[in-house]
Amino acid sequence: MYRKIGFAIALAVALIAPFVGYPVFLMKLLCFGLFACAFNLLIGYTGLLSFGHAAFFGAAGYFTGYALTTLGLPTELGILVGVVVAALIGLVMGWLAIRRQGIYFTMITLALAQMVYFGMLRAPFTHGEDGLQGIPRGKLLGMVDLANDTTMYYVVLAIAIAGFALIVRIVHSPFGQVLKAIKENEPRAISLGYDVDRYKLTAFVLSAALAGLAGSTKAVVLGFETLTDVHWSMSGLVVLMTLVGGMGTLVGPILGAFIIIALENKLGDVGNFIARTTGLEWFTTLGESVGMVTGLIFIVCVLLFRRGIVGEIGAAIAAATRRKRAA
Repeated sequence: MYRKIGFAIALAVALIAPFVGYPVFLMKLLCFGLFACAFNLLIGYTGLLSFGHAAFFGAAGYFTGYALTTLGLPTELGILVGVVVAALIGLVMGWLAIRRQGIYFTMITLALAQMVYFGMLRAPFTHGEDGLQGIPRGKLLGMVDLANDTTMYYVVLAIAIAGFALIVRIVHSPFGQVLKAIKENEPRAISLGYDVDRYKLTAFVLSAALAGLAGSTKAVVLGFETLTDVHWSMSGLVVLMTLVGGMGTLVGPILGAFIIIALENKLGDVGNFIARTTGLEWFTTLGESVGMVTGLIFIVCVLLFRRGIVGEIGAAIAAATRRKRAA
């Protein structure tokens, strides 16, 4: 019951948000929230630490941009192209990587993602270090003009909700239960007759496709795509988002993404405000120290919130409930 109330409140806040905040920034938060949830589907529920999710996120953005700018496809088909490309890259990368476990799996995904990075760097349609510029938003279904930020926000919100609902459905399905069993005890899952590699590969492709959906949507929202999204540091950023929010929880990665992206975009403004208020000019340099601040947050979460923010809150509520029942 409390969970349903929480989701209802979150939906109500999301619906009125563009009238209070900057719609483009809010859309960016939604895209990264979906990206973090896609990554969490793999690490939080399957136990596979991929360090190559930037390949899906960035490649989808590039191919969506190419489909919209050069091929002239409608917006919805352009996004679909990005999702399909991300799923295909995930299929190849997953097929090669799931044969290994632990750090070897992680390093293989990183190496393959770097190959995708250099491919995007050299491909003629990506324009190299200049990036892909002028990606049009177009019209949804040929009728709804997406040039308006508020209209675009509600489209992005619908995409994010649909992606999140799909993840929830996957996690609570029999397929999701097998993924959890693989994470907890893979030899036991094998002894029960499950084709573990097939389940891992399916989860990998689903995670890649959802990450591609987030990357494609972000490219349409911002109107450009750069190498930053396909660089290995983006893979590290999504790991940070997931761990800060709460790995293996449904809403934790969303919260983690909101915190990290808000810090990246607003830390400089906060520093300038503190400097004007207190007269301490050195606070103006906070905007140049985003990496240090996010690193400090990560250290604090590792030391004090081992399950992430949402994970620790959930554990505290569960402990209080058990004490109440025992009393």
